[in-house]
Amino acid sequence: MNDIFQKFSLAGRTAIVTGGAGLLGVEFCRTLAQAGAQVVVADLNEGAAEKVAVSLSKAGYPAIHSVVDVTRPESTQAMVASAMENFGRVDILVNSAALDPKFDPQHEGKQSDNAFETFPLEVWNQAVQVNLTGLFLCCQSAVGPMLAQGWGSIINLCSIYGLVGPDQRLYQRPGQPPQYKPVYYSVTKAGVLGLTHYLATYYAGAGIRVNALTPGGIYNNHDETFLQQYAARTVLGRMAQKDEMNGAILFLASEASSYMTGSNLVVDGGWTAW
Repeated sequence: MNDIFQKFSLAGRTAIVTGGAGLLGVEFCRTLAQAGAQVVVADLNEGAAEKVAVSLSKAGYPAIHSVVDVTRPESTQAMVASAMENFGRVDILVNSAALDPKFDPQHEGKQSDNAFETFPLEVWNQAVQVNLTGLFLCCQSAVGPMLAQGWGSIINLCSIYGLVGPDQRLYQRPGQPPQYKPVYYSVTKAGVLGLTHYLATYYAGAGIRVNALTPGGIYNNHDETFLQQYAARTVLGRMAQKDEMNGAILFLASEASSYMTGSNLVVDGGWTAW
């Protein structure tokens, strides 16, 4: 009889996590390492990526950091080359790097210039470069080793706002300038699903699975007004904690999801079920 827990083991696998120093990226790196993977913490912020990798190494997990600008092909290629040089293979790619406008206390009032009617073209172009072209380049760079091995799991981070439109009422405050979740976020996250479906079918029979993970809102010291308004929109009545995507990322990365490709795993507390 097969042990179901063996299906979740990543022993002997190498995982690259872009945006690896971010709120969810750190969680993903730790989870994959604890499951047995060798981890490449890839991020544009070298200091933050190195800190995560050092923390994992001190805990006894094989990990390195890699500075990556996902909008530059030479940078994504160097990221994969570093993984190959240090660990000899690339099995898992988690595309977590993205421009994601925040509404937590650290970014208070910074989304007041996001009205669609006057939204700057240069900001739109930058977001498309990072959130869509970045995924394209990271996948393009990583599939070579996966094809040679005949095994790979790619996980693209989507968002509930790639499935449904943002509830802009959440971001308004009486007596303050209007704030908006910007247009690029919904559009690029919807594009993530398109790329996921394309790659899943393109690599049919090649041993490479491509899936998306769609989280709901992650609590990060949001103010009480936002917290209550967001909670009222979910079936479970709260935002997610940052560790509540870890089970999903391990499932998609491992053989536990071996019959899954081209799918979107939604972990949103019921936001899209109403």
